[in-house]
Amino acid sequence: MTLRLLTEIGESLANLRAQKTRTFLTALGIVFGVGSVIGMLAIGEGAKEESLRFIEQLGVRNVLVESRTATSMEELQQRRRSSPGLTERDVRIVQANLEGVEALSPRRVLHPQRIVPKPAGDVPELYGVSSPYAVIHSLKLTEGAFFGERHDEQSAAVCVLGEKAKVNLLGYTKAVGQFVKVNDTWLEVVGVLGTRVSGTQLDLNNVIYVPLNAFQYRYWDRSSQMRDELDGIDIRLKAGADSIESSKIVTAILNSTHHNTQDFTVTIPAALLAQQQQTQKVFTYVMVAIAAISLLVGGIGIMNIVLATVLERTREIGIRRATGARRRDIVRQFLLESVLISVGGGLLGIAFGFGLSHSIATFAEWKTIVTTASVVIAFGVSFVVGVMFGIYPAMKAARINPIDALRYE
Repeated sequence: MTLRLLTEIGESLANLRAQKTRTFLTALGIVFGVGSVIGMLAIGEGAKEESLRFIEQLGVRNVLVESRTATSMEELQQRRRSSPGLTERDVRIVQANLEGVEALSPRRVLHPQRIVPKPAGDVPELYGVSSPYAVIHSLKLTEGAFFGERHDEQSAAVCVLGEKAKVNLLGYTKAVGQFVKVNDTWLEVVGVLGTRVSGTQLDLNNVIYVPLNAFQYRYWDRSSQMRDELDGIDIRLKAGADSIESSKIVTAILNSTHHNTQDFTVTIPAALLAQQQQTQKVFTYVMVAIAAISLLVGGIGIMNIVLATVLERTREIGIRRATGARRRDIVRQFLLESVLISVGGGLLGIAFGFGLSHSIATFAEWKTIVTTASVVIAFGVSFVVGVMFGIYPAMKAARINPIDALRYE
C-alpha cells in the first residue's frame, strides 16, 4: 500500500513538473493566502503583546485617577462653582476611606521651558510624584535607585531619568551623580529607569521624575490656572482586593467631594486588560477572515486548473480505465495532484509569511510575532483547501465513460 502511494505521488509530481509554469501560477494563490494569514496573525500577536505589556505595566491591582483639564476658561469657571478639582485633600480623603490601599502617590506634570544639557531629541516631561510611585508601577532601574520618603520630606533637588531622557540629556555615559538643570533648578541624578512600554501619546521613557514636594516648591506651571492642583492620583491595592469595587468607592468619594462634577476619570487596568483581550480576539478573527479569502481564491484556482487537466488528459483516463484502473484510482491520482499543489504552496507560503512579518517589523516598525499555532493553522487550512477543491475535479475525472474517453481527441 505504501509503495503504491509513493508510486502515485511520484507520478503526480511528474505530471505537475510537465506543466511547471501553470503549476507554479496555480500555487501562488495558496502561497499568498498562507503568507497573509501568518502575517496578519503575527501583527495581531505583536499588537496583543505590546498592549498587554502596557496594561500590566499600569498594574492590574492599580486604580488610576486622572484630572480632566478644562478646554476653556468658561468651562473652568463653571466647574469651580461646584468643584475645587483634583487636590491634596482628595488624596487624604481617599486614603482615609478606601480599604486595601498598599501604596498611593499624587502626581503632577510639567513641560519644562529649558533643560541643560540641551536634549538631543524631544524635551522630556517633568513628573512630580511620591516615592511609592515606583512600587505602584513596578519600575525597574538600570542605575541607582528611586528617591525615597526622605528626599520628598526635604524637597531634595534630585531626579530619576527615564531611559530615553537619560540618553537625550547625558548620552550613554553613567548618569548617577551627574546634574541636569530643569528650568532654573539643578537636579542630581540618583537613578535611571529601564525601558517602559508607552501605550499613550506620552513617551513614558522620556520623563524626568522628581519628588512631589520638590516639584511644588521649586516649579511653577504657567498654565496651572487652567489645571487642577493635581494631574492624577495613582493607587495600588493590596493582593486580594477587588479593583473594580475599589474603583467604584473611589468614584463615589470623589463625586462627593467634587459635588458630582465630571472633572476626573477613574481607570482600572484590570478592566482594560479584559476589554483588550476581547477586542484583540475580535480583531484577530477579522484579520484572519480577510486573509483567508486569499486561500479561498487559491482553492478556486486549484479546482480550475485540475478541471482543465482532466479535460486535457481525458484520453489518458480512458486508457487507464481500459487497462484495469478503478474509479477510486483515478480519484486518488487527481486528488493527489491538487493536494501536492496546495502543500507546495503552503510550504512556500510559510516562508513568505516569515518574510512578510520581518518586513513589516523592519519597515513599518510594528512588532510582529510568528507563533507555531499560526504556522500550523495556515498550513492546515491550505491542505484542507487542496482536498476540498480537488475532490470535485477528481470525481468528475472518475465518472468519465472509458469508451467515450478513448474516442476523445
